[in-house]
Amino acid sequence: MSGQERDADGPDDWAAVFWDIGGVILALESVQSAHAEFVAELCDRHAVDATIEEALETWRTTVGDYFRERDGTEFRSARDGYQLAVETIVGTAVPRAEWQPRFDEIVHSSIEPVPGAPETIARLADRDLHVGVISDVDDAAGRAMLERFGVRDHVDSITTSEEVGRTKPDPAMFETALETAGVAPERSLMIGDRYEHDIKGAADAGIHGVAFGAEAGPAVSYRIETPEEVLEIVDRKRERSD
Repeated sequence: MSGQERDADGPDDWAAVFWDIGGVILALESVQSAHAEFVAELCDRHAVDATIEEALETWRTTVGDYFRERDGTEFRSARDGYQLAVETIVGTAVPRAEWQPRFDEIVHSSIEPVPGAPETIARLADRDLHVGVISDVDDAAGRAMLERFGVRDHVDSITTSEEVGRTKPDPAMFETALETAGVAPERSLMIGDRYEHDIKGAADAGIHGVAFGAEAGPAVSYRIETPEEVLEIVDRKRERSD
């Protein structure tokens, strides 16, 4: 295993492994490519007087501002942000039923998993562990991604921001996941790619943070470079307790 780890702080037998979605299960570059394809089609369909690059920048800025303007950890639906971006690019009202089916189709066919993540989740499901997801995604979108990657049946619980009404690092996200799983935080791992949201947020709830691309910090219990390394964390502890 790569990087630093505070192995002595972990239990002899883990009870749960929680995963973020974006950047951990879902390859974010594939989402960006899907959005670019959708924006290009949108411009063509509505004869938008802008280059694809300009329209894509409008999309990114509009969606980004929409999320930045939320109140603290208040949940804001991504689909509403996309609606706003569509109408900003086109310059007039566009019914959701007109654009969302094609958007969903492009995203579903284009997104890719982080290499090794689906396989690792499937292998964790064969162990005596609760496998959960804690993500800021819209509920339907998160479930669709897990279905697309073939891991939905391997996941015991899905905690989304739409369900809780807050986003990470709000304690309600982690507390809801722990309550649903029925596990103690000190026997749980949280794999995330953002330090403040995933790792420190989990640590504040008593959960061990596993940094996958997240920056270093005191809340990091383990650091991995591939999803498969989660199995080393879990199995080494179990071997020690046998």
